[in-house]
Amino acid sequence: MGRVRLVFSGSGGQGVITAAIILAEAAVIHEGMNATQSQSYGAAARGGSTRSDIIISEKEIDFPEVTQPNVLVCLTQDAYNSYSSIIRPGGILLTDSRYVQTTRKVDAKQIELPMYENVMEKIGKPVVFNICVLGTLVSITEVIKPKSVLAAVAAKVPKDFVELNTRAFELGMELGADFSW
Repeated sequence: MGRVRLVFSGSGGQGVITAAIILAEAAVIHEGMNATQSQSYGAAARGGSTRSDIIISEKEIDFPEVTQPNVLVCLTQDAYNSYSSIIRPGGILLTDSRYVQTTRKVDAKQIELPMYENVMEKIGKPVVFNICVLGTLVSITEVIKPKSVLAAVAAKVPKDFVELNTRAFELGMELGADFSW
């Protein structure tokens, strides 16, 4: 795999930061890789912009900031408008069709999926939207093994919500199954 640079972006309350932390922890704790994860928040706790940079590498990581991500996840129109231009050529831009209308031509594979809609239809709890997105990302990129992410999810979420999050992750895996990097 070498090195993968990811940016998750959206708004406060969508679980963008939590999904990024889970991915980085899965890489380090369950796969023995190196990872960095940093985050920035907008002024508002809910609804303000959020961004998390993740680098996963088999080698040492010298600089934790992502300037040109291989993978960019945008969960709001503002995030898409702000960050779609930074994607590395040949990368993947993953968006949710409910929240983002892709209007720019970028030199990346653009994947728009109804992740939120599927979560609401099949699970009925918006709180697991971020884990569905994570499942979709893992399915498409194969950056981390699904079992590693599920182990990190089980360690991170309250015990009573592990099954709900597992269902959301598996739903995301199904949604991303028809795509590959």
